[in-house]
Amino acid sequence: MTEFKADAAFEAGSVFAVDWPLCQIRLQDDARFPWLILLPRVDGAVEFDDLTPPQRAALMEEVVRAGAVVRALGLAAGRPIDKLNTAALGNVTRQLHIHVVGRRRDDGLWPDPIWGRPGARRLFEADRELLLRAIRGA
Repeated sequence: MTEFKADAAFEAGSVFAVDWPLCQIRLQDDARFPWLILLPRVDGAVEFDDLTPPQRAALMEEVVRAGAVVRALGLAAGRPIDKLNTAALGNVTRQLHIHVVGRRRDDGLWPDPIWGRPGARRLFEADRELLLRAIRGA
């Protein structure tokens, strides 16, 4: 088995948080939203049907778990989440991945989609470390 490697696009815009049973969990480096990316550690996976049925079931459980983590991050920041956005787009990066993003009615892009929109603000290092500890403890 080869060592799992995240696509370079993920390395540039997010940071490794933790490995769950199926997925590598990454924190998107954007202070505007609590935002996790799940990367199934399955060589060559591009689409859901590249996963076995048990892997697809595990992925769904990890997406639900990520949603709970995103909600907890919003609460911890004093900004409860109004809506979880979950998406597997893959138009730019083929590697199978799922975004789980906490949205609020008062965020700067509401109600529009966040994908490909300018204005990302990198997390301060101290904030990034706090978020990573929270994710790893979840």
